[in-house]
Amino acid sequence: MTDNAEGAISAHLTALPDRVGVDGLEDKWMKAWNDAQTYKFRNTRDRKAVYSIDTPPPTVSGHLHVGHVFSYTHTDVIARYKRMRGFDVFYPMGWDDNGLPTERRVQNYFGVRVDTSLKYDPDFKPPFEGTEGKKIQAKDQVPCSRQNFIELCERLITEDEKQFQDLWSTLGLSVDWSQTYHTIGEHPRRVAQKAFLRNLARGEAYQKDAPGLWDVTFQTAVAQAELESREYDGFYHKIAFRFEDGTPIYIETTRPELLPACGALIAHPDDERYKQYFGQYVYSPLFKVKVPILAHKAAEMDKGAGIAMCCTFGDVTDVEWWRDLSLPTRSIIQRNGRIVMSVPDWIDDENGKAIFEEIEGKTTFSARKIIVDHLRESGDMDGEPKPTKRMTNFYEKGDKPLEIVTSRQWYLKNGGTDEKLNAELIERGNELKFHPDFMHVRYDNWVHGLNGDWLISRQRFFGVPFPLWYPVKEDGSADYEHPITPSEDILPIDPTTDVPAGYTEDQRDVPGGFTAENDIMDTWATSSLTPQIVTRWEEPGEENKAIHAATFPMDLRPQGQDIIRTWLFSTVDRAHLENHCLPWKNAALSGWILDPDHKKMSKSKGNVVVPNEPLKKFGADAVRYWAAAARLGLDATYDEGQMKIGRRLAIKLLNATKFALAIGREDENHHVGAPAEATWNPTDVTEPLDRAAMAKMAYVVRTATEAMESYEHSKALEVIESYFWQFCDDYIELVKNRAYGTPDEHGRTPSEAAVLSARTALGLGLDAFARLLAPYLPYATEEVWHWMHDGEGSVHRAAWPTPEPYVIAASGVSPETLAWAGRAVEQLRKIKSEAKVSMKTPILSVALSAAADGVNAIRSAIDDIAQAGRVVGKFDLVEKHAEEAASSDDGSDETVIIAASELGEPPAKKPKNK
Repeated sequence: MTDNAEGAISAHLTALPDRVGVDGLEDKWMKAWNDAQTYKFRNTRDRKAVYSIDTPPPTVSGHLHVGHVFSYTHTDVIARYKRMRGFDVFYPMGWDDNGLPTERRVQNYFGVRVDTSLKYDPDFKPPFEGTEGKKIQAKDQVPCSRQNFIELCERLITEDEKQFQDLWSTLGLSVDWSQTYHTIGEHPRRVAQKAFLRNLARGEAYQKDAPGLWDVTFQTAVAQAELESREYDGFYHKIAFRFEDGTPIYIETTRPELLPACGALIAHPDDERYKQYFGQYVYSPLFKVKVPILAHKAAEMDKGAGIAMCCTFGDVTDVEWWRDLSLPTRSIIQRNGRIVMSVPDWIDDENGKAIFEEIEGKTTFSARKIIVDHLRESGDMDGEPKPTKRMTNFYEKGDKPLEIVTSRQWYLKNGGTDEKLNAELIERGNELKFHPDFMHVRYDNWVHGLNGDWLISRQRFFGVPFPLWYPVKEDGSADYEHPITPSEDILPIDPTTDVPAGYTEDQRDVPGGFTAENDIMDTWATSSLTPQIVTRWEEPGEENKAIHAATFPMDLRPQGQDIIRTWLFSTVDRAHLENHCLPWKNAALSGWILDPDHKKMSKSKGNVVVPNEPLKKFGADAVRYWAAAARLGLDATYDEGQMKIGRRLAIKLLNATKFALAIGREDENHHVGAPAEATWNPTDVTEPLDRAAMAKMAYVVRTATEAMESYEHSKALEVIESYFWQFCDDYIELVKNRAYGTPDEHGRTPSEAAVLSARTALGLGLDAFARLLAPYLPYATEEVWHWMHDGEGSVHRAAWPTPEPYVIAASGVSPETLAWAGRAVEQLRKIKSEAKVSMKTPILSVALSAAADGVNAIRSAIDDIAQAGRVVGKFDLVEKHAEEAASSDDGSDETVIIAASELGEPPAKKPKNK
């Protein structure tokens, strides 16, 4: 045997483990990757050589669930693939740690709440250090100053972020941790404030007093994108408004407590029942307020009585009617969700005033009961309330229906009130490549359906402050029309503690002085700038400018499908306004994870799986396999069965590679450390079966590459995995005797060229599988790569395979030769299985029937087939005729059929050692 023949597989190795397994690989390779900075961005200056990813910053408000593992694995598969394609991958990670979710977690974790009247206490200690998942009621929370609360937020998110990073590292995310940021950090705050000031200077940001959706629990305004429509139990009340002569006209409402806020009755202009009344007036029951009957196309003729009262404000339709018909503003609900504390000046009826005094300061629920009782007594309610279910707007994180409250808020233009901007943002969507493409329509539907600009202010405490102050007039009121802005070079600032230029601290909140803007920005107002944050937009210094030029606009935005309307669209809006371009070229949208009952996993439903559990049970490679097997844009069920398959795949890769690498180690000479290119020479593949295996490999590499370039990672995995099992189950079984150089049943030893051919094909094949599976199974593939390459380098910095070496090795042989050989061996094993004898039982004679192509393919590999099936005697091949093919079980001419066979004696069983 020649040195080359032996070295083809065993070169590069000094030792193989006695036993292989996936346990422990995470700790081993996480440390190695970290020490070697395997995934660090190398600051390439050429934009064409960089692939930049705008990674979603997960909300740091407790525990991740397995749905996060699902979508972030999709991103990591692409990142690893692009790195192997030669790109310097810019792959940062951020934490979304400002805003309401963090506040809620801090309130519950420490048992505190903010009282803005309190001063900062440097010695403040919270009453709790974690409440084991119990919800602390507001009445039991200890009040603290805003600054004390912010310090608690910062303290807790630091602990949470460490746990999140450990989890992501275990999962094998190839993130460059030196590029980590958190949205409340100094740099993101500076970017968010700078972008806002520029929006303000261009007239894209503005403030106004307007009716808006309001969450009474969290005491904050809510944007359109944060709405969630839920079914809510209610009652229809049939109530009589009356003309001057007492004639009733009935409306049906679920909110009779808003009767004092009524400004008009509205019906559809085409409704024949009410056309005669348009322009006339009626009086509201109980309060005797004169209101007009008007027409509006948004009225629903088939809902209730077909005519509705417009109150300011009961729902978003009321806002539309109020705006379009110039109705009076008659708000009676405060920010706390309770009725105002004084009788409105539009109620002048003495009895009406007395009734209103009964509902002053009451919740809407209590006020409703009082009003309904009075309607019964006055005879203005026809019958009793009828139960109904209605769809009502909720804040996505809230528990109570939203109210509509008039307040001063900040808005950012997003095409909701500007047709030109709307059209421009639709065109931006057309420029963006959506993966999968059918997600594009969701973007278009959202942009077309916008009915107002983006409300970006929140009445909360932990977030990025608006960098604004206002002059205080002589009467002590704030002059909101002339905001005071800081210069960009001193950002970030907090107006509640910092002082504007030209003023001193003792002028705060006094006439002739200044007052701070107390609102903070919506968390999406910062998150919508993640491309600018991570690429160091407008940061000083040549280094930052070079990084920005090499990474922006970015290449990929991966995210969930449910936040197209929030994160994806808002980021497009910000980049369009500021940078006049898309923020990235591609958007990859993941689906949802469903529980075994096919319901979406969510913390609120209590059906989530904590990712630590499957990672510990099956290993990271197995969990990644389950995630990566799902297509972008489609929902997937949490399936531990899939994870078991992934674990078996990883173990099989380890075992198959160890087996193949061990071949020839018993030979006296082997070339440890020889380069792969010199050892696995494609021209050394000479046998038809080996060439067929390489032909199939060329197809797999080509197909997988095309799929990955199209962001179809699941399709690539499917074709890679399918051939891997065929390679192990068929090819390795067929050639292992020849690769060992083992004599056949007749004592014939394979030629040196035949041995070299098998070993080279095995080496080329397993080297390719290590690289092809590297994005999916990073731990197992790194392990086998180091076996093959004497511990040098990383598979994750190796080149992604190209078809050319395998095309050369195939030399024109069809991959079907391997398929036919596999079918033939399957039939030989079937003979023994049906006879219920050992697979080592020799076959004395056999005849196989197949189509003409099959006969030729089997004949070209007949020695390997005979060895694998232990055919020791006559081995005939018979061409199957067309009429036989037509009558075969599967109706094809590809089936190999046993024509006849004869078995020898099974080998004697060896006695067991006592």
